[in-house]
Formats: sequence, structure tokens, C-alpha cells
Amino acid sequence: MRLLVLGGTEFVGRAVVEDALARDWDVTVFHRGGHAAPSGTTVLHGDRTEEGGLDALAPGRWDAVVDTWAGAPSAVADAARLLAGRAGHYAYVSSRSVYTSPARAGLDEDGPVVDASPEDDGTDYARAKRGGELAAESAFGDRALSVRAGLILGPHENIGRLPWWLGRIARGGPVLAPGPRDLPLQYVDARDLAAWTLDAVEKGLGGPFNLVSPPGHTTTGELLEACAAVTGSDAELRWTDPGAILDAGIQPWTELPIWLPPGETHGALHRGDVSKALATGLRCRPVAETVADTWAWMRSLDGPVPQRPDRPRVGLAPEKEARLLGA
Repeated sequence: MRLLVLGGTEFVGRAVVEDALARDWDVTVFHRGGHAAPSGTTVLHGDRTEEGGLDALAPGRWDAVVDTWAGAPSAVADAARLLAGRAGHYAYVSSRSVYTSPARAGLDEDGPVVDASPEDDGTDYARAKRGGELAAESAFGDRALSVRAGLILGPHENIGRLPWWLGRIARGGPVLAPGPRDLPLQYVDARDLAAWTLDAVEKGLGGPFNLVSPPGHTTTGELLEACAAVTGSDAELRWTDPGAILDAGIQPWTELPIWLPPGETHGALHRGDVSKALATGLRCRPVAETVADTWAWMRSLDGPVPQRPDRPRVGLAPEKEARLLGA
């Protein structure tokens, strides 16, 4: 297989490239040059946001394209139109955020989606991702695959959610653990997303697929206890009622990454229907493996964990945590 990855140097794109190389595929990576591409790839440079930024893609033919773009969907439209006659399949890494909010628990791919177009400016994430889907479909038709990912974790994460928890628990001492302990979590390891996506383009699958683990794949307790085990710290997980956390003004998801209190928003994010992806071969590794591999990657870094410049840093200030634990 000849694969073109638009992106391919960070997190999900990197996982796709590494999986394709492990299959002995011929991989071309197109990116701006800000990060080194994995060894063994053919590298093309260009900036999709600039005039003539796709010129490096003018020649060439590929069996499949994987696009991880998260900005204005016009960039997807431009690339898809350019490649439509020279690529067999176009997989766009989208998001379950495309569903109208609040999405009900158990929603499948037929659920209502936000109004969007390939002409959206990209300032609204949900509309940008839906616009990207429409752009890919316009150029490739049923050869376009929309990978509607949920929460993504794993090595090379540049959002900081799981790395924050690992770093906090590694420091030890009393740790604010948001309850309930058995609250189910639904996420996907970037490497499992990559493996399913490449299998899907090889099979010729098209259309939208929710791409996240089955509901209840793990729990908040299993996740944080795995962090404690792999770091070997003396952290004391102090399980705290959601009401007390919210009353203290602590924000779910941002200050306590990954966590959402029980309710409508939790149901939308952590109880999605993924039966379609499971029926087409999605396999999800145990949470302990995702945690251990992410910690090993963090320890291999010469500097801090990389952070996407277009996303705010996540995590709870120590003094805010201490105030609630003290209370």
C-alpha cells in the first residue's frame, strides 16, 4: 500500500505513520517541517494555509490518504480536490464533537450533526470537523472515511490529559481523585485508532464511524490506579464526591482532565455507540498498557511533554487541590 499522511509527525498522525511502516507500507508524510517525521518515510513539505502550499503534492499517486487536520475545513477541501483523481481512499480523522450538543448517551453514527460547510472558518471545533467531513465526501464520495474519534490517549499525546495525571500522581502525596471511583470511561488509544483506520482503508470502508473504546472499557479508578502503579509513587488517591469538587469551583475536563461528573455530558462522551467500529475490527488494548507506554514515553523525553500551541494547558493548580483536600 502507498499511503500519504497529511500531518504525520505528532500524536495521532505519528501513530498512523508508525503503524503503516510496521506493515511495510510505502509512506509519504506531508507537513510543514516543524517536527521530524518518523524514519523510513518520504517527506514532502508545505503549508496548507498558504497559497501554493500544496504544490509538493501535485505529482504522485497513493492508495490511501489519512488527514488529521483540525483547522478550517477549506484546507481539507483543497487537499481532497487535488488528490481525488490520484488517491484511492481518503480517511479524515474527525471527532464525535460533530454531533449536536448535548448528544444523547448511546448515540450512533446516524445521530444529528451540527450545521457546517467546507467554507467554515475553523473557529468552532465541531463545525470545523463536520466541514472537513463534508469536504472529503465532496471530493471522494463513498471513498471518504470519517473517523469520528472520541477522547484520544496514548504515547506522544500533545494535549496533556493523561500526561498531567501521570505527572501529578508521580509527585505523590494526597491526590484529589474525582469520584465516583467506578465511573466508566470511554476513550481510544491513538495506536488503536491508527490500526483500525489503516485496516479500514485497506478494506475500502467509507462513511462515518464512531471510533472509541466500548462503553465501560475502563473506569476512573482503574485509570488512576494504573497511573499510581506504573509511576511507583506513594500517592494517596482521595476519592471525592463530584458535588464537593464542583462546589469548590474546580472545572471538570480542564482542571481535572478526562473526568466529567455523572450526568448528561458524561453520557454523551463516555457512553457512545461504537458497535459499527467493533463489527469492522476495532480492538482496544487494556488501559494499563496505554498508561504504562505513555509513562515510558514521558520518561524518554529530554524536556517537557510537548504541548499543542492551539490548545490550553490542562490540570489543577496545587493550591486549589490542597484547599479542597484540606477542607
